[in-house]
Amino acid sequence: MKQENKMVEYNLTASEFNWEIRPGKTINAWGFNKQLPGPVLRANVGDMLIVRVTNNLEEATTIHWHGIRLPASMDGTDSVQKPIEPGEVFEYRFIVPDAGSFWYHAHTNETIQMERGMYGALIVDDETDPVFDGERIFMIDDMKLDKYNHFTRPSWFLPILIERHDGRQGNTLLLNGKENSVINMNGGQTERWRFINSSSARYFLLHLNGKTFKIIGTDGGLLEHPVTLDEVLITPGERVDIAIGPFADGEIFAIESLAYNRTTFLKAKRETFATVRVGESKPSKAHLPERLRMIDPLAKQDAVISRKIKLSVDPRLRDGKDFRIDGHTHTNDQPVIAGELQVWEVSNSSLMDHPFHLHGFFFQVIDENGKAPAFRAWKDTYNLKLKSKIKIAWMPDNRIGTWMYHCHIIEHHAAGMMATFDVIDGSTALVEKPPTHAHHHH
Repeated sequence: MKQENKMVEYNLTASEFNWEIRPGKTINAWGFNKQLPGPVLRANVGDMLIVRVTNNLEEATTIHWHGIRLPASMDGTDSVQKPIEPGEVFEYRFIVPDAGSFWYHAHTNETIQMERGMYGALIVDDETDPVFDGERIFMIDDMKLDKYNHFTRPSWFLPILIERHDGRQGNTLLLNGKENSVINMNGGQTERWRFINSSSARYFLLHLNGKTFKIIGTDGGLLEHPVTLDEVLITPGERVDIAIGPFADGEIFAIESLAYNRTTFLKAKRETFATVRVGESKPSKAHLPERLRMIDPLAKQDAVISRKIKLSVDPRLRDGKDFRIDGHTHTNDQPVIAGELQVWEVSNSSLMDHPFHLHGFFFQVIDENGKAPAFRAWKDTYNLKLKSKIKIAWMPDNRIGTWMYHCHIIEHHAAGMMATFDVIDGSTALVEKPPTHAHHHH
């Protein structure tokens, strides 16, 4: 019997608080309900989520619901809402239409607010989900702290440039707000692990001492078939769900990130985030089918391109805005008409990788540098390797309003690699041609 769609209500209070990363190491965090990450919000497909946000910080904030196909007015950017001022309450209300691993995070002054802990997981369940013996959510983050465990502010000219170029990579590695944690699981069991990369800039190349695992989902939920791998790249903003196990009791292995070269000043290195200890074996009820769902292709690989978007970095490393979209910073892009298939070519002319994030809609990558991807997936964030080009297809539905796309390295977004565009109603589009610059981003 199908479950009834219901209202699911949460209260989130944003504030400053002390948070213990490991025994004896405490930071002054900003976050939700005095915990880091914020509370896990959970609902079933089709439920109405009502989240009342009280802002007890000393500055304004907004919350973006990353990956949720909600109305534009609820997207949580300052293009669509007045930021929530200190002492104010704002109520977000939206239906969650898709199952999967999503997340919420501040979308105002992000380089400070997200770095300090303003994020949490949002999980949407469906009765058709595969059955596992257990489930874990792992929010990947890092913080850049000085020897007193204070957040660093880039001071001298060069560190500012490096940090803006690379994005802020921290020296304190966190999984679910904790350093060097130990994860206990039972032998003989298969679990679903949901990874969410909530860091400012860290590329996380997941590796589990060479053990294989099955990817079962990405940003927009389940894949068509499980894909067996022993490593997978998870860039800022991306989610990857894996099926892992069964293991023999007594096994110990690390959750680590291998070095991934995204062309930064700071050299990438292999780093350990947590340790998994396998305890006594228990019987398993897990069942992972070979077909998880159907994903209908939106377009063929050679589909006609409707829009070209170019990400670039001004090599002169001047002060100010040097991360660009189509040669501009914080730009307004042309509107799209609801119901008209979009085939966008997104190219990266720069010498570094950028995770491209589209708000409010899922896309399919149909071509990357001339090749079709290995498997079909719904994505909202995709890594654009240096000097590369992807072709994505997506269908704007009737959620009229202002949306944005940007690089999800938070410092690159802040330095200009962001654009807004409107989805407009097709039936009226013929009557009135909207001006190109419908509004300006402040």
